[in-house]
Amino acid sequence: MTRWRVAAEVVGRVPPETTQQAVGYPALFVLVALGALVPVIPTGALVSSAAVVAFHQRSLPLGVLLVIAVAALAAFCGDVALYWLGSRGVRSRGGSRWLESLRGRAEPERLERARRKLDEHGVLVLVLSRLVPAGRIPVMLACLLGGVPLRRFARGDAPACVAWAATYGLIGILGGSLFSEPWKGVVLAVGLTLLISAAPGVWRRLRPGRVRQ
Repeated sequence: MTRWRVAAEVVGRVPPETTQQAVGYPALFVLVALGALVPVIPTGALVSSAAVVAFHQRSLPLGVLLVIAVAALAAFCGDVALYWLGSRGVRSRGGSRWLESLRGRAEPERLERARRKLDEHGVLVLVLSRLVPAGRIPVMLACLLGGVPLRRFARGDAPACVAWAATYGLIGILGGSLFSEPWKGVVLAVGLTLLISAAPGVWRRLRPGRVRQ
């Protein structure tokens, strides 16, 4: 009983912010990495929300920089894992469910456009693809079908993930700086990220003639 009592006293002395950071950063890493593999997790909104919370903590600016670093590393690990899984399908005769999933998530027009940009600019196009909503998968698939080695893909994807995490981190800083209550900043940051994600689809629907050409 004495050990449990001492442990409870130690935990009770831990500052709430320290406890939140100890839980929050690993959770952010896991969710962003999974979001790179499975498209149902809004990773941009997660990063922006975490940046809002870090902005209101006393660890500024270290907290925000740590959010960006964790998110960039998680996105990179998720991208590399997905690329490796997809490359196994390219090498095998029967393909794989991961490769078919990538094909199903990439529209033919966007895939063809990504192939042209990959031929013109090489893996540098990965940086822009990470910043454009729904642009990551077509470029990744174009790299897979073009036979880009994993090591070369990783070299181009690393700065892309840093730029992506920094962009959504800045959105979180914007949301946090406008409101004194963190939850209001989180709502604004999530709203902005969802608006950015939906913009390309709305644009294509409003200009159907341009899409068919």
